[in-house]
Amino acid sequence: MRDKPIWEQIGSSFIQHYYQLFDNERTQLGAVYIDASCLTWEGQQFQGKAAIVEKLSSLPFQKIQQSITAQDHQPTPDSCIISMVVGQLKADEDPIMGFHQMFPLKNFNDALVCTNDMFRLALHKFG
Repeated sequence: MRDKPIWEQIGSSFIQHYYQLFDNERTQLGAVYIDASCLTWEGQQFQGKAAIVEKLSSLPFQKIQQSITAQDHQPTPDSCIISMVVGQLKADEDPIMGFHQMFPLKNFNDALVCTNDMFRLALHKFG
């Protein structure tokens, strides 16, 4: 059996680490961003590590749990990795909702960081 490509191993490890922090210690997520990072959360844009951590820490739920349905990872020509996640989340007593999230990952000062983060709930309006 063939091993997964290195970019898939790195991307999967990042995703596991990110959601473990998000579910349990959102204030510690600053470790995965840099000051130039950008976050788009449900259409709202935030730039910089401090603004991103402030937004993620202030989300209006006490507990959350994600279940990753699928994740895809690709290498880029400039030696980065793009990771896309599809999953479900349960926040407090709210119903389970689907979500999509994408992370471009870059080696910065010998550490893997998230330069951009785009998140959307998978909600649809028909008609």
